[in-house]
Amino acid sequence: MKHSSYIVFILIVILLCPGCSLKTRIKRADKKFAIGEYYEAADLYRQIYPRISKNDKQLKGRVAFNQGECYRILNNSKAVSAYKHAISSKYQQTDPIVYLRYAQVLHYQSKYKEAEKYYGLYLQANPNDYVAQGGQYACQQVSTWKKEPSRYKLTLAKEFNQKRTSNFAPSFIGADASAVMFTSNRQEKSSSKKHKRPSPVTGQSTFNLYSSRRDANGKWGEIELPEGLYGEQTEETEQQNDSASADKTGTMELGVCSFTADGKTMYFTYSKPINGQDLGAKIFRSQRTGGEWGEPQEMKLFLDSSITVGHPSINATGDTLYFVSDAPGGVGGKDIWMAEYDADTWINVHNLGAQINTSGDEMFPCIRSNGELYFSSNSHPGYGGLDIFKAVPTAEKDSNGLVQWNLFNMGIPFNSQGDDFGITFDGDSPNGLLSSNRGQKKGYDEIYQFILPELIYQVEGKITDTNGDPIVDGTLRMVGNNGTNQKLQVRKDGTYHLKLDKETKYVMLATARGYLNEKQELTTIGLKDSYTYTQNFTLAPVSKPVPMNNVFYEFGKWELTKESEAGLNDLVKLLNDNPNITIELSAHTDMVGDSLANKELSEKRAKSCVEYLIKAGIEKERLTPIGYGENKPVIADQAIHKQHPFIPIEQELNEAFINRLESTQQKDICNAINRRTEFKVLKTTYKLY
Repeated sequence: MKHSSYIVFILIVILLCPGCSLKTRIKRADKKFAIGEYYEAADLYRQIYPRISKNDKQLKGRVAFNQGECYRILNNSKAVSAYKHAISSKYQQTDPIVYLRYAQVLHYQSKYKEAEKYYGLYLQANPNDYVAQGGQYACQQVSTWKKEPSRYKLTLAKEFNQKRTSNFAPSFIGADASAVMFTSNRQEKSSSKKHKRPSPVTGQSTFNLYSSRRDANGKWGEIELPEGLYGEQTEETEQQNDSASADKTGTMELGVCSFTADGKTMYFTYSKPINGQDLGAKIFRSQRTGGEWGEPQEMKLFLDSSITVGHPSINATGDTLYFVSDAPGGVGGKDIWMAEYDADTWINVHNLGAQINTSGDEMFPCIRSNGELYFSSNSHPGYGGLDIFKAVPTAEKDSNGLVQWNLFNMGIPFNSQGDDFGITFDGDSPNGLLSSNRGQKKGYDEIYQFILPELIYQVEGKITDTNGDPIVDGTLRMVGNNGTNQKLQVRKDGTYHLKLDKETKYVMLATARGYLNEKQELTTIGLKDSYTYTQNFTLAPVSKPVPMNNVFYEFGKWELTKESEAGLNDLVKLLNDNPNITIELSAHTDMVGDSLANKELSEKRAKSCVEYLIKAGIEKERLTPIGYGENKPVIADQAIHKQHPFIPIEQELNEAFINRLESTQQKDICNAINRRTEFKVLKTTYKLY
């Protein structure tokens, strides 16, 4: 009996051990999740999930959701499948937040249609949720936003980045921007120490601050640890950063810094995990004497020392600090706060309010000298992940006395489907640096530089005669409504090039001796991008007839066709540009048909043109219509000869010449040339005397 009882006991232990082991693993994973060790918690949940019975949907859903939370916080694409598993296990019945989180990670991966669907499902349970409303709106609008990028140009700042490491949150040291400091987990080339164990929070190596200085040519120099800030590294400070370590401390990390305008005072985030928790981050200040940074001093922003603060940004005058915290009294998640410095004490510490902060995360503030606040958010409407926003203060305040802001998503190229954050500006210029993990499959952050190209407006073209030959002595005058008055002699080939001012309306007048003037207008008002106008001028000669090749009539009649309006409107413009000329407007036919009938037809055609000009506002006294019929055939010039080599220069296209041509096609060409409408200048002194 005793023997059989022992066997039964062993069997029970064997059967129960896997359950005990699973519960222990879940408890350990939950503990790491609670203290923020997301990297290790995610790995434990990954191992646990397939071992949970399919019948225990509640547990399976919770584990999958927690795993998704870990991956989402770590920017790991596996979050999508984890949340999907949670939904398939009906976790939404426990907490519909899974719909929102699933929508957010789909949004992050540019799966906008599917993300929109799950934002909608979450809104059914929480119709007034701003984050879900904004996410749904963004998914509907993002295709339009992508078609409207700003003028900024963004390129990778290779000098600050290192392969297989994260480099982010650059900050220029002082207003002159001659040096920069940024956060990185790179391994020192000169270090003989072993690589530290990856953080259980992020899975990455320890982050530190690094700096670089710009030389006289604008080139960035060697990347170095800031002198005086770190002191001597010891074996003790190299211990692994894990809650399981013997002393339960971990390795300190420094990052995300900001500087006063003189570059002599630095504020930075300092974190030394306690029991593996990432809740011990503080803001420290260090002052530079000579080339070294002095001993850091902690900034006391809250009475409760356990409150996490970080991501400092000091204003130009050094008396207002913007920072990030999840302190009680916030809107939710990580919020942006501010504090004022007075007599060695930080006072008026307050949350910036719901216009800036959401129930999600707002981080990496950057305050500019003009009062504009830049920050990153994963919950205001955007492209997915963290987007960079600009907040412009207004003169208004709310009922609590908080400043009101106008908020703008910075758009493309600042933002992408990845995380975009940590922006800094080169002094008061529009150029600067930012960090992003766009295009990085493993989520590494890289530093980018952005510039706003100068808007360049210009006009160029050529002044030619009616045959297309350049007028070498042409002159161009340009008058702008901003007071601009320029006069330019064209080049020998008739070309010109002029720069234009922004938001200006111009009148351009091309002139040359022996030619009529031509006037054109253009404007740079409202232009958002650089633009080059091409404006050519064709000047009509004063001394000889000018063909109007785009004036047409109904076949065998004198009624003008619709296609003739453009040519006649050009003549209206020419007459308005030259208000002191009178012209003869003549119509001509070919030799086909009765000569008297041809003359009568041409007279009626000339009168039709004149009537059109009069209706367009040209004074009748300036116009003389004449119909020549076939009596004035064309005398070929170089342009006609170039187009039709069988016609000699100076050859009159009379009946004798045309009849000598053997080709019917050549005869038709000559007759077509003779059928024309043209004008010539009679006087250039109309109403001058």
